[in-house]
Amino acid sequence: MDLFQSIILGIIQGLTEFLPISSSGHLLFIPAILGWGDPGAAFTAVIQLGTEAAVLIYFRHDLWNIARDWLISLRRPEIRGELNPRMGWYLIIATIPISILGLAFQDQIETAARNLWLVGSMLIIFGLVLGRADAIGSHRREVGELSFRDGVIIGLAQSLALIPGVSRSGATISAGLFLGLTREAAARFAFLLAIPAVVLSGFYELYKLLNGKEHVAEPMLNVAVATVIAFVVGYAVIAWFLKYLTSHSMAAFVWYRLIVGAGVLILTAAGLISV
Repeated sequence: MDLFQSIILGIIQGLTEFLPISSSGHLLFIPAILGWGDPGAAFTAVIQLGTEAAVLIYFRHDLWNIARDWLISLRRPEIRGELNPRMGWYLIIATIPISILGLAFQDQIETAARNLWLVGSMLIIFGLVLGRADAIGSHRREVGELSFRDGVIIGLAQSLALIPGVSRSGATISAGLFLGLTREAAARFAFLLAIPAVVLSGFYELYKLLNGKEHVAEPMLNVAVATVIAFVVGYAVIAWFLKYLTSHSMAAFVWYRLIVGAGVLILTAAGLISV
């Protein structure tokens, strides 16, 4: 894969990571359509560091306050019921399911799960789930009203994102909407929740690459360029998406998932694309 292709994949990662349409799915079927081949799970995991850097910078004040107050709450029990200490615990608790399952099913995720039939099906199924969540959710609760139970449920939903085509943000936003969160609150918590799991996964894959325990067909320069581009595009998408959700429903993303998912299945059935 040359530098131009890596640039395109970086743009795709930045555009799709935060929208509920599955970045891993797009990084699988778009190269297949263009005849580039599968960039691999390791490449995908590493360039996700770019989009997570965008989240870290965009929400830097929120994250600093959460981390500071959570640490203070460890020695001051009287403030543990306040929002920031609770958010710290929710982010930790909600990250546990995907961490355990990611390690347990690492081989399957990197091989068997990278299947276009699976991607197309998940795009459709979880597009319908997102549409249902948006339709029946009360859209009344804010992030500050999250409970321990909510954190566990949203964390379990995030673990579904290990399957390409599901979408990390799509699964967690859907769970948040089912729990009555506003669209913006569900997206905000979904973005914050992605940080621990994606950063740990990305650095783990980067460690394996640098130590020769994993192989990526692309030169490291191309991977680095894709990561930087993913960061720039991802930062812009975060700002746009949160503003978009203040006055729009999820309908556009639901229809997009259904159409693209059907297209992937049709092209795969016709033998026009494969991984």
